[in-house]
Amino acid sequence: MAQSMLLHACCGPCACYSTKRIMEEGINPTLFFYNPNIHPYQEFLLRREGLRQLAAIRNLPLIEAPGYPMEEFLAHVAADPTKRCEYCYRSRLTQTALKAKELGLSLFGTTLLISPYQNHERLVEIGQELAREHGLEFYDGDLRPGFRESQAMAKEYGLYRQKYCGCIYSEKERYYKEKLTSISENRA
Repeated sequence: MAQSMLLHACCGPCACYSTKRIMEEGINPTLFFYNPNIHPYQEFLLRREGLRQLAAIRNLPLIEAPGYPMEEFLAHVAADPTKRCEYCYRSRLTQTALKAKELGLSLFGTTLLISPYQNHERLVEIGQELAREHGLEFYDGDLRPGFRESQAMAKEYGLYRQKYCGCIYSEKERYYKEKLTSISENRA
């Protein structure tokens, strides 16, 4: 009998390859959308809709955490944005572990493990720490080799593909540098 897993998912593109690989390993994932870091709200909606589309394509169950607690995320990271990723990983994985336990699932994981832009080692450490704390198991497979394939699948499926990690700080890092470069070039 296949094992079941609660899989935190940030978006459809990251879930494409992740769910394919996990199912190939004989695990049945239930997707869990909890992402208070995503900003602005319209971006949050686009990513949630992309995940809904993938869940329908793959016929996977999807649980969506209620609300949009962006203020809570910002309150925890505004004083020191350099530590935002640590808080972001921990808060999302904590909610996933708690929901897995509530559902009676012993295994949880995250599609964040596919991104070459995330701190894979830190994600695994936090996941394993939370697994011990809650009497669960954390899926720590290295999904990064499937990143490009996942992006290609998302394009094929017509899913919304974002251009930054999700938080207001990553949006600034993505676009503000380009703005500064553009201003500098115009002055030359």
